[in-house]
Amino acid sequence: MVQNYHRDAAGHLRWRTAEKEGGPGLPPSSRAVVSPYDTSARYARHGHIISWKGFSAHLTETCAPDGPNVITDVATTAATTHDSQVLPGIHTRLSRRGLLPAEHLVDAGYTSLPRLEQATRVHQVTVSGPLRSNPTRQHRRDEGFARDDFHIDYDRQQVTCPQGQVSQGWHGPYPTSSPTAAPLIVARFTKSQCQPCPARTQCTTSRESTRTVGFPPRELRDLQLRVRTEQQTPEWKTRYAVRSGVEGTVNEFAHGYGMRRCRYRGQGKAHIQHVLTAIAVNIERLSGLPPTEDPTPRRPTAFQNYLDQREIPRPKSWRTLGS
Repeated sequence: MVQNYHRDAAGHLRWRTAEKEGGPGLPPSSRAVVSPYDTSARYARHGHIISWKGFSAHLTETCAPDGPNVITDVATTAATTHDSQVLPGIHTRLSRRGLLPAEHLVDAGYTSLPRLEQATRVHQVTVSGPLRSNPTRQHRRDEGFARDDFHIDYDRQQVTCPQGQVSQGWHGPYPTSSPTAAPLIVARFTKSQCQPCPARTQCTTSRESTRTVGFPPRELRDLQLRVRTEQQTPEWKTRYAVRSGVEGTVNEFAHGYGMRRCRYRGQGKAHIQHVLTAIAVNIERLSGLPPTEDPTPRRPTAFQNYLDQREIPRPKSWRTLGS
């Protein structure tokens, strides 16, 4: 591929390799062309097992216990697009169609803190899904003082550590490198506070013997604590278990309708294939419903009304059901 070459200082074509000592490096995944047949396809990998070249499809379906599960939205994105970035568009389209749910059950890829707040504020939709746990080293290892062990006073812009020391710096909120991550406020403790502390080894391994604590703004922090607490309750776990049903829908798309093989080139045409597949799934599900005992009569057409108003006889087959 052309993008895998570059010209060196002498003007000679060279094969791009991993970036070393200021070299050109490889293009990022969001721009790297991975297929000569479709230049808009991208490479993506989830974990160490799942990888593919192409696009991502995001399916939304109903899960009411008193009716069939109907697909209400299909989104097709580049394979490198993070799941949480798709959520606002899904809610906007559902709102336009009058199909917004009161609660949207999603997997962990969609539950970034800003997206949860945005869905509630803009669309009054509660997004339920596993929220990422505290990422600090102390919390992961379950040893020492994690972020939740510090008391945060937003009014005074102070943080108090488990040993009673009060932070001497409050900065931010700073935007993070990820567009889906919450901005962070950073509180700092000084060297004179941390170095003589008898519990310093439980708090930090910094060579400077200081501790910094990062946390989101108040409204996002309150939401974060509330969601994490709720996720530990049996009621939430029972309610969230319903989301597993969408995995069967994904399997139906992939193995029953061959959605993992695009019949067209380009993201736009791949999206059309995904939408048509969703329509076929809905038709199949609705066609399996038992017929209603008393079907609703069809309304007369304008031409039928014209004949009736002038008392002009018309064939019986023209009459609406029940008339």
